[in-house]
Amino acid sequence: MSAKTQHNNILLAIIGFAAAVAIVAMIGFFALGRDPEMIQGQVEVSEYRVSSKVPGRILEIRVKEGDFVKIGDTLAILDAPEVRAKMEQAQSAENAAAAQEEMARNGARQEQIQGAYQLMQQAKAGLEIAEKSYHRVQRLYDEGVMSAQKRDEAYANYKAMEAQAKAAESQYNMARNGARREEKMAAAAMVGRARGAVNEVNSYIHETVQIAQMEGEVSDVYPKVGELVGTGSPIMTISVMKDMWGTFNVREDQLNGLAVGKTFEAFVPAFNKTIQMKVYYMKDQGSYAVWKATKANGQYDLKTFEVKARPVEKIEGLRPGMSLIIK
Repeated sequence: MSAKTQHNNILLAIIGFAAAVAIVAMIGFFALGRDPEMIQGQVEVSEYRVSSKVPGRILEIRVKEGDFVKIGDTLAILDAPEVRAKMEQAQSAENAAAAQEEMARNGARQEQIQGAYQLMQQAKAGLEIAEKSYHRVQRLYDEGVMSAQKRDEAYANYKAMEAQAKAAESQYNMARNGARREEKMAAAAMVGRARGAVNEVNSYIHETVQIAQMEGEVSDVYPKVGELVGTGSPIMTISVMKDMWGTFNVREDQLNGLAVGKTFEAFVPAFNKTIQMKVYYMKDQGSYAVWKATKANGQYDLKTFEVKARPVEKIEGLRPGMSLIIK
């Protein structure tokens, strides 16, 4: 074989190899490059935490994780002896205030009124005698048989008895009329204040029995029976299954067709089916950690948006944490 023939064979081999590499590259480009980009999100749900306004010890937990509860269902019972002691104090204060108000409204006792009446009658009798004595002394003074000093002494005694009679009458009227209007109002205000304290403690007592505020599923229970919980400490978490949505992190160059009020299709791997979802919330993440830098090739930075959407129709079996795929 000549050298020229060998050279041609080597050249043909190189060209064939290069052609094969090019064909494989093109096949890979078209095969892989045509796969659509996927955006993955997950199902989320509203939650609320059950907690107490008062510290106490867990006596009983009526539900367990996974239970479905309705509004008004009893979830947990706490023991708070301090609150019971405060209730006794508040009730005693209310009873004392009510007794003060009753006394102010009823006024003096009948015996006190009778005693004041007798003192008034006694003062009137003394005034009557002093008045008669003064008039007799005045006539004797006019006849010249009584000195002016005696007449003045009788007049002073008459006026003193008159003032004493008026004072006794005032004491009798005060005992008969009872407490002043201002005192009655003050006593009523004290009763209202004590009743408010009782109502406040009652509200704390109601907090020892935790009931469901919304229907949902018990997702987590934190303390055990017998453990102490502080004010505001979470006892359990309730997932409101009726309020469910999907959350996606979408780069802004992929937002085409995603806008508030728009619907789109999302694939649910758990059901192996596609569902319709409607966008109700969009907001930029606002952090450089979710930017995609493209300035190195002369373009611009791409920001990531948080997109939230709710299923158009209720999907039975859809649960928090399930994946959602947008192609």
